[in-house]
Amino acid sequence: MKKIYLVVTVIGADKRGIVADITESILDNQASIEESRMTRLGGEFAMIMLITVPAEQRESCCKNLEKFKEEGLTISSRETDFARLEKFQGFVPYEISVWGADHAGIVHAVADYLSEAHVQVEDIETHVTKAPLSGAPLFSMNAVVQAPPELSLPEFREELEDLGDELGVDIDVKVRMD
Repeated sequence: MKKIYLVVTVIGADKRGIVADITESILDNQASIEESRMTRLGGEFAMIMLITVPAEQRESCCKNLEKFKEEGLTISSRETDFARLEKFQGFVPYEISVWGADHAGIVHAVADYLSEAHVQVEDIETHVTKAPLSGAPLFSMNAVVQAPPELSLPEFREELEDLGDELGVDIDVKVRMD
C-alpha cells in the first residue's frame, strides 16, 4: 500500500477539543501523524503536522479536513517527500540558543546570518517573558539547524557570538547530539 506524506496546517480561534477533533478526522482516514507542533499564540491555536495517509485515502482525508473551515479554521494540506533533504547529506546538526533583553530584529538578524552562511533551519522557537524582579521583557530563542561541513564549530560559534554582541544578546551554539 503506497503512502503519501502530507504537511497539514490548521489555524483558528483557540477552543477546547480542537486537537481531538482534527486528529479524529485524520485517524478516520487511516492516516498517521508522524511529526507535529501544536501551540496557542495569543488567542489563536496553530497546528502543523506531517502525516502519512494511504494513497487511496488522500482525497478523502483532505476533504474531511476541509469541513473544519465551516468552524472558522484555516486549513491547508500539501504533499511532500524527503527527496530535497538529500542535498543536506554531510551537514552538521547544531543547537543555537539566544537570550537577552527583547527588542525588534533579533530573529531577523539571526535568520539573515544563517541564510548567508548557507545554514539550513530545521526548527526555531521563540519566547518573550518578563524578568523576575524588573518585569522587563526577556527574549529567548532556541533553534536546531544543519550547517555545511566546511563551517567549523569554532568559526560558527565566533560569528554568532559577534552577532550577539551587535544585538546585545548572548548566543551559544553546540553540536546537537541525537
